[in-house]
Amino acid sequence: MKYLKGIGVILFLLFVVIVAVQNNAPMSTTVRFHINLLFWQHETPDMSIYLVTIIAFLLGVFFTGLYGIGERFRLKRQIKSLSKEIREKDKELNSLRNLPVTSEEMRDAEVSEMS
Repeated sequence: MKYLKGIGVILFLLFVVIVAVQNNAPMSTTVRFHINLLFWQHETPDMSIYLVTIIAFLLGVFFTGLYGIGERFRLKRQIKSLSKEIREKDKELNSLRNLPVTSEEMRDAEVSEMS
């Protein structure tokens, strides 16, 4: 499985290189973004589409990482809660196992044997 993952990564990187080489001229085109809000206006300097693509990719990685960290903390909290519940249930089960047999239960057992 480890080798298949490595081969998959290599094939993906090869695909990215092929796409980049075949689209060098269009991806080298420069673009400029304008932001016109009521209270603020901004214009970016000229950037190649390569740079825009890399920035978008890195932002995606960053926000996915933040989501993953949040999910991890949520699941850790859930595991802690469930582990505590299991410990409480085990404690209750052990206390019920150690209860003495009462004489009332023995009378019920004798009555059922006579029937």
